[in-house]
Amino acid sequence: MKDTDFKFFEELLKRESGLIITPEKTYLLESRLLPLAQKQGIQGGLEGLVQKMRGGNASLTRAVVEAMTTNETSFFRDNTPFQKLKEDLFPAFIKSRGAQKSLRIWSAACSSGQEPYSIAMMLKEAPQFAGWRIEIVATDLSQDILAQAKAGVYSQFEVQRGLPIQMLVKYFTKQGENWEVKPDLKSMISFKEANLLTDLRHLGQFDIVFCRNVLIYFDVPTKGKVLSTIKDITKQDGVLFLGGAETVIGISDVFKPLTNVRGVYVRADSTFMAEKSPVAPAPPLSAVQK
Repeated sequence: MKDTDFKFFEELLKRESGLIITPEKTYLLESRLLPLAQKQGIQGGLEGLVQKMRGGNASLTRAVVEAMTTNETSFFRDNTPFQKLKEDLFPAFIKSRGAQKSLRIWSAACSSGQEPYSIAMMLKEAPQFAGWRIEIVATDLSQDILAQAKAGVYSQFEVQRGLPIQMLVKYFTKQGENWEVKPDLKSMISFKEANLLTDLRHLGQFDIVFCRNVLIYFDVPTKGKVLSTIKDITKQDGVLFLGGAETVIGISDVFKPLTNVRGVYVRADSTFMAEKSPVAPAPPLSAVQK
């Protein structure tokens, strides 16, 4: 690939999606974009694709960005965040939201939908939320992947990845070789197109935000921008889940780690669960220190 063509894709992907692509990842461009070029009937491989796009082609630009964004996911991925949600955060929100009985959850970069459906199943399994007004908003920048998520149809391989058999039978219906999410679970989720690099305040305020395994694809300035965007639509006593390899430390000061619940973050001005995290008194000075 020509250096100028690589530079074109590098700048395009960062501008449109925040995705950082480095020279050693050239193979990703080839493996994901060559089939797209063939499908579009474009001659000349990636060079021909670049030439076509330089003329200004919005639909082709969208197709390239969607082809390059990672859509790897699974039900109850990594599991630990879901356990923390059930054991630590559900009780806290039942206490703080008990009067209004309302909860809004955002699954950012939801891909093909396994994450928001996993959250919905957890809520269904918690009888304390019976009668509550629950809304899960799931967003992604890819129209194609959102269509898959909204359809809620998964292969046998996909449902075997992390989904307990009891939940599969309870919340899915067998459709030939595939499994489809039942209507009552689908009704809990609104799927919407959204780009994390844009102003998302129109989505409203959220109590719980899942933005997992997304920041790892951005450079530091973009990570900071995305965290600021998330902060703007996270309630003051809301929480943020990041991926296991992600952190806000050294990147942004709008969020801070939640004491006693590893991997969960709260707004810098939050007092969420403060009663569970008292500041330990300073030990008395020793004779030497005195």
